[in-house]
This record gives sequence, C-alpha cells and structure tokens, in this order.
Amino acid sequence: MLCIRTGMSALATAAVALAVCGAPAARAQQLKGAGATFPAPIYQKWFFEYNKTHRNVSFDYQPVGSGGGVAQYKAGTVDFGATDAPLSDAERASIPWPTLHIPTVVGAEVLAYNLPGIANGLKLSGDVIADIYLGKIQRWNDRRIAAQNPGVRLPALPITVVHRSDGSGTTYIFTNYLSSVSREWATRVGTGKSVNWPLGLGGNGNSGVAGLVRHSPGAIGYVELAYAITTRLTYGPVRNRAGRYVDATIASTTEAANSALSRMAKDVRVSIVDGPGANAYPIAGFTYLLVSRTPRDTAKARALIEFLRWAMGPGQKMAAGLLYAPLPPSVVKLNERAMSTIRL
Repeated sequence: MLCIRTGMSALATAAVALAVCGAPAARAQQLKGAGATFPAPIYQKWFFEYNKTHRNVSFDYQPVGSGGGVAQYKAGTVDFGATDAPLSDAERASIPWPTLHIPTVVGAEVLAYNLPGIANGLKLSGDVIADIYLGKIQRWNDRRIAAQNPGVRLPALPITVVHRSDGSGTTYIFTNYLSSVSREWATRVGTGKSVNWPLGLGGNGNSGVAGLVRHSPGAIGYVELAYAITTRLTYGPVRNRAGRYVDATIASTTEAANSALSRMAKDVRVSIVDGPGANAYPIAGFTYLLVSRTPRDTAKARALIEFLRWAMGPGQKMAAGLLYAPLPPSVVKLNERAMSTIRL
C-alpha cells in the first residue's frame, strides 16, 4: 500500500501513517558472512532471492575460503562463517562462544583437466589421482591412466598439477579423499584445509584453480562441480569404493550423503568421501554455516534464523539447478532442532 502524507503536524502525520500503513517496517539488517567458495554460487542465489521478499534483510558474503571464514567468525567480525571442513573438537573449543554447524547443501568436486582433443569422460581411480598429486605419474600417456581409458589417444603432455593456494574446505574434502584411498598420501601429506603440497601451481579459490586449468594445457585441478561447468572445463568419472566409475551428478552426490545419515544423528560433522554406496560419487561433502548459539545481537540473530529456515525450505529447491544436492529431509530436521537451541 502506498502511504501519502499531506501538510499536517508531524505527530498527526505519524498517526495517520501508522493507521493507514500498519506497523512500522522492521529495522533493516545486513548480515555479514565469509568463508567457503565451494557453496558460493548457491549462497549468492539464496541471498538474492531471499532479499526479493525480505527487503529489510541484505547480505554481505565474502568467499575468502573456509580458512578465512573460520578466522573471521572466530574474531567476531562476521555474523556467520562458512566452511566445507567442519571444525574439529579442538577448533570448536577455541571459539569464544558455543557454535552450531548447520549443513546447507551437499556438493561434489571433480578433477578438471585440459587435454587438447579429449573431451569429458576421462576415467581416473583414486590411487592414480593420488600418485598424480604426489608427482609419481608425470605424463598423461602414463600406462596406468591409459589402462583405465582404452581407446583414448592420450598425449605425451607433462601433467601440470593445480591446487588451492588459500586455506580451503574444498582442499579439506579433496585431501581427505586422497588420504582415504592412498596410504602414502595419508602419511606423507595428510588431510587439511591447507597442506604441504608435494608439487604444483596454486590458485586462489575454486575460480582461481578453474582459471589455471583452463589456460594451461596438460593441467589437472580439483574444483567444485559448478565451477567446472560454468567455466566449461572437461572432467570425467572417478572410480568409487564399489569399483564403479561414477560421474558427479545430483543423484550420485545424494547417494554419498545418504550413507552418512545414521551418523549425523549423533554429530553432523561427518565425512562422506569414498562412501559405500554402489553409485556414490566419492569426492563429495556437506558444507556448513557456523552460527553462534549465544548471539550478541538478537535482532540480527532472528533475521539469520528466519533466513536459515527459508534456506531449509524453498531454498533447497534451488540447489539442483546449481548442481548441488539438496539436504536429505532428516538433515533438515536436525538443523531445525539445532536452531531451536539458539538463545535469543
């Protein structure tokens, strides 16, 4: 309804405005967040769509990587953090306030490659991927890659390994996967948001890795599925624990997530890499928002909770369009239960 005020006293004007227009609009809130690049496309979509119907709530989200997001959340400079790597018990204990992990969507990472003349579909197994990143496989026509791709004319190009240069949940998921399929990787390098890479070029964010791969013939790098598709990179299926070469799809990512549902009832901080499902994609993970259970600004906290409830409902329907798997209903219920514990 349009409110039209005529020349009258300020008091009378306010009274008429209240009577005609209803209660005053809620105070505008800008919610600040920082962290993971992995879910940035869906988060930006959610923020835009939510603001259409909630004009008093806006968002300032900085995709600086999971490590940066955790650091800013811990410092209290943002209202929420975002990470693909759940906090360890020690990390969570170091946060000055009790913190909730709110899973938002499930995503997949692909091994994008730049091989002139070779399109999507190059098959890779976990042991081969690990040995590429360890520097033990150095050319694309290596017999172990060729054995998995009969009939494909692989070039003798040297392999250029690309990885993240920033502290990253995408790196956490990828190195967690490599640790699960390669004992040598687990002992020499290990799992983390940042690791001591044996070799390779570093790119900042998923977009940085995608850019390096796209412009470097012979390159290979791990990126979130949406980044590979939007930048038109080529990638292929990865062999899972069941021995099947599986493409990264909504269905295969969902199957990976479903394997963890019984564990999530106890703790939502789960790993779903190299899961047991016959058609589960092996390089996948939940991504999380970090939210305080004892917020200092209750008005902002209420606005954030209302947004999260929307994200758990209508927002989930937008996930598949951006190549994320929506949360299983049981995980949505866990989130609702967790949010009910926030003290306002």
